[in-house]
Order: sequence, then structure tokens, then C-alpha cells
Amino acid sequence: MNRTKSGGPAGANLFAVRSHNTALVLDLLRAAGVDGISRLELAERTGLTPQAVSKITARLREAGLAAEAGRRASTGGKPRTVLRLVPEAGHAVGVHLDRDELRAVLVDLDGAVVGEWCGALDLGAGAEVVLGVVTGAVEGLVQEVLDAEGRGLGEIASLLGVGVAVPGPLDHVDGVLHRVTGFPEWDGFPLRDALAQRLGVPVVVDKDTNAAAFGLAVGGEGGSFAYLHLGTGLGAGLVIGGSVHRGARTGAGEFGHQVLQLDGPLCECGDRGCVEALCLAAAGRGETAEAARVLGVGAGNLAALLDIDVVLLGGRTVAAAPEAFVDGVAEVLDARARREGALGAPVPVRLAPGGARAVAEGAAQLLLAPLFGRADG
Repeated sequence: MNRTKSGGPAGANLFAVRSHNTALVLDLLRAAGVDGISRLELAERTGLTPQAVSKITARLREAGLAAEAGRRASTGGKPRTVLRLVPEAGHAVGVHLDRDELRAVLVDLDGAVVGEWCGALDLGAGAEVVLGVVTGAVEGLVQEVLDAEGRGLGEIASLLGVGVAVPGPLDHVDGVLHRVTGFPEWDGFPLRDALAQRLGVPVVVDKDTNAAAFGLAVGGEGGSFAYLHLGTGLGAGLVIGGSVHRGARTGAGEFGHQVLQLDGPLCECGDRGCVEALCLAAAGRGETAEAARVLGVGAGNLAALLDIDVVLLGGRTVAAAPEAFVDGVAEVLDARARREGALGAPVPVRLAPGGARAVAEGAAQLLLAPLFGRADG
């Protein structure tokens, strides 16, 4: 990628890549916050000509995405007009479709949550029932927050679409589910297309762990990390060099089904001694320390294989005893590092930010982030 003198990504003054240039400008407007940024600064930071920046900002103002934020004194000549992003001009919905719960959030262009819905769900109740619950939750949330009573979602111009995060495995590109552990009846179901037809807006489908990891990366978590989600199941979202790693078939991150004990208890995936089965069984018995130890062993395998910078923990089971899980996993990783004589400090372990909304917010970013040039969602 070409770079400007300031080191930022360089734009290209070609009509064919106008959307790329618009994303560069939008991202800088968002980063500038309420203080805004001048057209001259936008040109300097993107490498675009002032004329190109003027055309882009004019289109953004016409679309309601940008607005004047006042004037700023310049080193010479008349004061410069500064522009800011209009966060309320666009929204995205993020849905976390778990095995027994559905959580939906509505976020604005800044990624701030402006509405939330949460309720019980039975993923085994069948496609029609589940699709009905998702559709009702999304429509109700949007109509409540945006005061859009009596209108279909397709008539709400500011809604970019809906991101849906579900347990894997699945086909991220086509939005088709595979054999979700414990719910084989979903194998081959075209969730993306079915929801898009009902909702009338674009829909993106991804694994819950990938969505959360993507949201963390967009939110500023740098480098390479693993997000381990322990809730009704166990999975991992992997970010390598700043990008979500899904694998050739969206199969990366099926962390919960690595076998730790060959003759261990039967897992719902059909194998024995999986880290998910061992970890959830210990948590179910109230043996949090043992659950954390098992999770730590699995995390140690992952850290050794990928040489990641940090391990982030999330999910409702972790949330029930966050300190115990963080300390327990860290203890296992520390001990492994000492045994192996690893260079530098052991891989750090932290609680992932976002709490119960982390997956849903990440799902919303699958729609929102590409608008600002982050297209690896």
C-alpha cells in the first residue's frame, strides 16, 4: 500500500476507487471526534488532492454523514472550516445468537451502543421459530430506538444492515451453518439469506468468537491475540497481525474440540476428552479452579502453536468468576513458560472488554467497519 509522508494510508485520485478514498476520509472524520478536522488536514493525511477531498466531503455532507464543526484559526488567511462525522446518520445491528439466549445491539457510526435487547432463545426450536425471534428482536429494537413505527427495515435509510454471530462451525462467505455442536439439524441452513429475505437489509453471518475478536481488533487491540469465549460452549477467535484468521473453510478457532484426554468424557461433538467437555463439566460441578486449569492447558497449546501476544477471556462462564479464570489460566501459562524456558515474559492473560455485549458489538462491526476501510471482517 502507498503511504503518505505522515505514514498514513495513501488515497488514490481515481474514480474507480472512490469508495476507498471515501472510507479514508470517513475514518479520519471519526477519529477527529467532535473537534473535527479541516479539508486541508484531510488532504495531507490521505495524500488526496484538495479538490478530491472537497468532492468527497461534499458528497458526505449531502448524505448527512458529515457536518461542519465550526472554524479553526489558521497560520495565514481566513479561518479553516472543520468537519465532523455525524454518528447518528448511520446504524448497524449486531446479533449474538447463542444456544439459549439472543442479544441484539444497535450501534451508531461511532460504534456506541444506542439500544439493546436480550431474551431467552432455544436454538433447537427449529429454524422458523428462531428466525421469528431474531426478526422480532431486530425490528423491535430499531423501531424503538429510531422511532420508526409503521415502517419496514428496508425504509430506514440509516440502517447499514445486520451482523449475526452464531456458534460455529459455519461458512462465513456464504452465510451457511454447518453442524453446530449439539444442534446437527442446522447443518447446511442458509442463515444469511433467510434473514436477509425477512429483514430486507444486508446480513452478514460469522462465528461468535470471530465476531468478538474482530470487534476487539477494531476497538484497538493490536498485534496477534486469541479471544477465548467460554459460555454455553468454548471457542476461540484468532487475530493474527491485526486480521481475523478464519482459515480456508472458516474452520480456524474450533478451539473447544482439541482433545486433552483420550479416554475422557464424551463430548457433544462425538469425540472424547475435548477441552470444552472437560472445562464445562468442571464449571458445572462448581470446580472453577479446575475449569480454569483445563482452559489454561488448552490456551497454552494455542499460545505455543501461534506465538500470540495475549490471551483474552470472555463469555458468561468466565464472567461468573473473572478473577479466578484470569488467574488460573495465567498460572498455567506462566508454569509452561518456565518449563520451556520461553524467551521474554509469559503470554499475558486479560479479561476481554465489552462484557456480555462483546459478541453482539463485534457482530455490528462486521457491517460498520468496512465503511471506514476495515474490510477484513
